[in-house]
Amino acid sequence: MSEPVYRRERVPVRGGALRAGAWGERGPLIVAAHGITSSHLAWTLLGPDLGRDHRFVAVDLRGRGGSRDLPEPYGMAAHADDLAAVIEHYGGGPALLAGHSMGGFVVAETARRHRNLVDRLILVDGGAPLPLPAGAGTVREAIERTVGPIVARLERTFATREEGRDLWRAHPAFAEWTEACAAYADYDLVDLGDRFEAACRMEAALADAPEVYALPGAVPEPLPVPAVFLRAARGILDEPDLPLYSPGQATEWLPGVAESTVEGVNHYTITLSPRGGAAVATAARALVH
Repeated sequence: MSEPVYRRERVPVRGGALRAGAWGERGPLIVAAHGITSSHLAWTLLGPDLGRDHRFVAVDLRGRGGSRDLPEPYGMAAHADDLAAVIEHYGGGPALLAGHSMGGFVVAETARRHRNLVDRLILVDGGAPLPLPAGAGTVREAIERTVGPIVARLERTFATREEGRDLWRAHPAFAEWTEACAAYADYDLVDLGDRFEAACRMEAALADAPEVYALPGAVPEPLPVPAVFLRAARGILDEPDLPLYSPGQATEWLPGVAESTVEGVNHYTITLSPRGGAAVATAARALVH
């Protein structure tokens, strides 16, 4: 079977149109959401694979990528309503939803707000509340300590695309640089004519960040649909002994979720490496009826 054609499409949502990347034209619908400062190209390895026998649609969340100019408010409820519009646009549900990092929170909220549109969930190193980093006095400090230089890039500009790539190449999580990583880095940049800036808006990241942490009053909450949680064995900075989620953490916060570990990948390469992509694709196919 030939590789499915990649298409960039627009979906009407509140305030304008959401950018989506789509692969495949037949089969069950899978809709995917990315992390807090990311884009739909976090799924660039999954699309060609799952698009062979599914309709795989990955979105740029409001305030990011090709959706960066959509208006506020942000937040999980707003993103969930956008995902519901995407599901309806591509024929309606119930659909399998996949969420990486903050995208896990987005797809979980979509299942809670739009139960009739969601069949099952696959949470990829995200979707269960995170503890606030030690010493973080504000949400901004928390996100900076969690993702470090990745959020710092949102307040700087780059003279060339290559300079933007260099930031990602220097990140420990991207030690294994691939074509997928290069495509991801290039798409992250917006051409302003005389310089480049990151496509994600800082205000969107800061508005969404509080909902990924276990703030006072947070309690475990089962998901309304069957779900699996794929945990990256290595951390944000590729630390072998400091994963974003410790074993059992997802199950503690999301009772009933089926948790498993993907060895040899970190928080980013769980989707942006052949090993991680294959593990996510296998899990997705197992969930689709």
